[in-house]
Amino acid sequence: MLREVEHTIDIGAPAPAVYRLIAQVENWPRIFPPTLYVDHLEKDGDTERIRIWATAGGEPKNWTSRRTLDADALRITFRQEVSTPPVAAMGGTWIIEPLTGTTSRVRLLHDYRAIDDDPDGLAWIDEAVDRNSRSELAALKSNVELVHTTEDVTFSFEDSITIAGAAKDAYDFVNEAGRWPERLPHVATVRFEEPTPGLQVLEMDTRAKDGSTHTTKSYRVTFPHHKIAYKQITLPALMTLHTGYWTFIENPDGTSTATSQHTVVLNTANIARVLGPDATVADARKYVHDALSTNSRATLGHAKDHAENQR
Repeated sequence: MLREVEHTIDIGAPAPAVYRLIAQVENWPRIFPPTLYVDHLEKDGDTERIRIWATAGGEPKNWTSRRTLDADALRITFRQEVSTPPVAAMGGTWIIEPLTGTTSRVRLLHDYRAIDDDPDGLAWIDEAVDRNSRSELAALKSNVELVHTTEDVTFSFEDSITIAGAAKDAYDFVNEAGRWPERLPHVATVRFEEPTPGLQVLEMDTRAKDGSTHTTKSYRVTFPHHKIAYKQITLPALMTLHTGYWTFIENPDGTSTATSQHTVVLNTANIARVLGPDATVADARKYVHDALSTNSRATLGHAKDHAENQR
C-alpha cells in the first residue's frame, strides 16, 4: 500500500534562495537536524546520486537517493535506490513556491511503502516521516531566515599538521576513539560503539583548561583511510550546531597531512550566561574557536606521534 503525505511551511526568504539551500546537499547537516552527512556519488547535468546518513526515529540510518533538480521550476524530485528496513520504497518532491519577492512556501511531498505492507512498519515510517519533515521544515525556515540577519554567528576553520608517517596510521588513531581516554589527556571517559561498519556513535567527557568537564555526543561517518565526518548532537551551551571532519592525505614527499575542520553556529542566547553580561558575538566566536582548536590540535599532535612511531 502506497502512502502519500505532504508537509508545508512559509519562509521569509526569496524562493530561489531557498531552492539553492536545498539543492546544495553539503548544506544539509547544517540546516536539517536529522542529517549527519551527505556524500555525492555521481553527478550528470540535472541528475545526481547522493548517499545520506541521518537519524530516523532516533536511530542512525543511511541510504542512497537519485535526485533530479529543476532550477527553473524550483522543484527537486528524489527517490531512494535501496531503502533501509522497515522502508520498502521511498520518494518525493521538494516544491518551492514564491509568495512575494521576499517570501516563499515550501511543500515537501513523500510517497512510501513498508516491507510486506507490515502495519507496524508503516506506523514507524509514518511517525519518522512526520517528525523528520516537521523538524526539517522548521530548521530550514530558521536557518534560511538566519542568513538574512546581520550577526555573524556561523563560521568555519581548520587546523592541519604534517606527519613524517603514513596517513593510514594517523587515520587509525582518530578512528579508534574508544581508546582516546588512554591516549588523549583532555579526554576523561568515552562511550563508543559502531552499530554498523562506518557509522560510529561517540559520547565523551572532555576536560577544559579550567579543569571542568563537559559531555558531548557525536555521530561519525568513516571513509577509510582518508576521512571521518561527524555531527555533534549533544552540544555545549555556546553552540546550536557543530559539524566537522578529519582528513588524511598522503603527500608526494612521503609525509602525510592530517586536518581537522569545524563548522559552528553560535547560540547567542547563552553568551551572557556563559561569558558575562558584556560579552559580544566576537568574544563568543573567539572562545569557541580557541576551545575547539585546542582540542583538535592536541588530538592531531598525538595522532602525529602515533603515526611516526609506526614507521
